[in-house]
Amino acid sequence: MNSTFSNIDLLVILIYLIASLGIGLYASRRSDRNTEEYFLGGRSFGWFAIGLTIFATNISSEHFIGLAGSGASRGLAVGQFELMAIFILILLGWVLAPIYLKSGVMTMPEFLEKRFDGKIRKIFAVLSICIYLFTKISVTLFAGGVLFYKIFGFNIYASVIVIVLITGLYSLIGGSKAVIKTNVFQAFVLIGGALLLTVFGLIEVGGFSGLTQKLPADYFGMFKPLSDPDFPWTGILFGAPIIAFWYWCTDQYIIQRIFSAKSLNDARRGSLLAAVLKITPIFILVLPGLIAAALFPEVKGDDAYPTLLASNLLPVGLKGLVLAGLLAAIMSSLSSVFNITATLYTNDIYKPRHPKAAEEELVLVGRIATTVIIFTAILCVPLVRVMDSQIYIYLQSIQAYLGPPIAAVFILGIFMKMVNSRGALWGLIIGELVGLTRILTDMLIQSEILNYSILHYYKSINFLHFAIISFVISSVSVLSISYFTSKEKTVEKSLIGLSDLPGIWNLDFDFGNVKTIRATKTNFVLSAFIVIVILGLWSIWY
Repeated sequence: MNSTFSNIDLLVILIYLIASLGIGLYASRRSDRNTEEYFLGGRSFGWFAIGLTIFATNISSEHFIGLAGSGASRGLAVGQFELMAIFILILLGWVLAPIYLKSGVMTMPEFLEKRFDGKIRKIFAVLSICIYLFTKISVTLFAGGVLFYKIFGFNIYASVIVIVLITGLYSLIGGSKAVIKTNVFQAFVLIGGALLLTVFGLIEVGGFSGLTQKLPADYFGMFKPLSDPDFPWTGILFGAPIIAFWYWCTDQYIIQRIFSAKSLNDARRGSLLAAVLKITPIFILVLPGLIAAALFPEVKGDDAYPTLLASNLLPVGLKGLVLAGLLAAIMSSLSSVFNITATLYTNDIYKPRHPKAAEEELVLVGRIATTVIIFTAILCVPLVRVMDSQIYIYLQSIQAYLGPPIAAVFILGIFMKMVNSRGALWGLIIGELVGLTRILTDMLIQSEILNYSILHYYKSINFLHFAIISFVISSVSVLSISYFTSKEKTVEKSLIGLSDLPGIWNLDFDFGNVKTIRATKTNFVLSAFIVIVILGLWSIWY
């Protein structure tokens, strides 16, 4: 163990682990009476819990290590991904949450079936599970394992197994209710721990003025030139929102929390609370990377956060609390993805094949699926060894290759009646094939299997610009195929009925009572406040 970590620090970490496990097991009581209880917590959570669990589900080890690592290498520009997410969360609360809740579905693949057909439901469910394995699960575990290796010298796989088993225990037993209640606790721990490291780091470096004196001026510019290899302004303004829309507005990983809300207002205000919380990563996750670069100039990339944490910056006890915050981030994301993956398999793969299955059987299948995904997660860790020294950029790039086609299908399907099932299905397939060619190209060049100049040119396209290209290709495919198969569209609508189709055209806002009007005013003021804060940050760090 690193000598800078005392027994008191270890005691703090142990207390956190016991508290998390205790909360999860306590919340597991009577959580398996039916699928709605096990997978959605009985749709009983208020806006405060929804907002905190969305934030805790999102923030994980790759954010701590990756955002700080990119901050140490490039400055504040990486924080743009967090700011762009805020605008999309506002869109989710105001526009999409009403559509999703009105549809009455449990999962996003089920929503696509209600809008299109069962074939796209199955394909999207399988695709989502595969994406979770390659991004959320693998990257989270790898980043957490690397952290424990660099700080304590622990074996990466041993660290991963311990984290997975503890997290998997309450996820398996308690389902969504246990996950959300532990997420709420873990959100406070991860924010508090990260904030402590930032405050002590700023004191050590001499405040913001000292930080600006020790680092190049371009570290404090959030808009980079068009030629920037990682964060071109065109990619940030037009590519990042596409990735954000896929992640925050179509991914079961986030939307399952919206489905768990007890009312539309709780879902909407919860998404707005998450938007407020998404302002904090710039200060508590990106800024520590800049502090590490100022205090330890020799440290680059993803070594920044572990180096800062292992230094003598924090007093005894607080270091353990900061590490507990990082553990909270890892466990909150893992527990969420375990539960969500089980939800997708049970509801969208098993249930359609066994339509007469009893609720008890479906809950049992969900538990079995959770068990399988827990052990699969451990086996997936080596898959991310192809990443470079910046975990967060690696994660964003993979999402930029796979997310835009999904965003195109949902945007066009929700906002345009003329889009039909064949257009949506083939638009999704074509777009994902485009993304897979880019992933394969990157792997072949990195492993030096192929070395053609045209492949190097293809690889040189910035991942944010690639997201734009992929989105356009997918959208054109969806629209053109839908147009040329318009006869099928007519038959489909005559069978289903327009009144059953989930979309913006079939949304009825009810602002007729005093309670709803007051809630709307409060939500509007909160949304305006968030936008003003973002514009203020942009004006300061242009």
